[in-house]
Amino acid sequence: MPIVKVNIKEGRSLDQKRRMVAGMTKVLCETMEVPPASVRIIINEMRNEDFAIAGTLVCDDPSRQVKRS
Repeated sequence: MPIVKVNIKEGRSLDQKRRMVAGMTKVLCETMEVPPASVRIIINEMRNEDFAIAGTLVCDDPSRQVKRS
């Protein structure tokens, strides 16, 4: 049973997450030779205040924030 953890920044739409898990499930089924029912995907969504790049919190750098679709 594949279990995948995905860490993403906040700001992705529900539709984007749906498409991501559908695509990841398809790839896992094909490469790991397992049925879709055995695939588990855990999404950890981080707020911009809980994620930093090069020593700067993302919430303090608007150029690094994800634009909502």
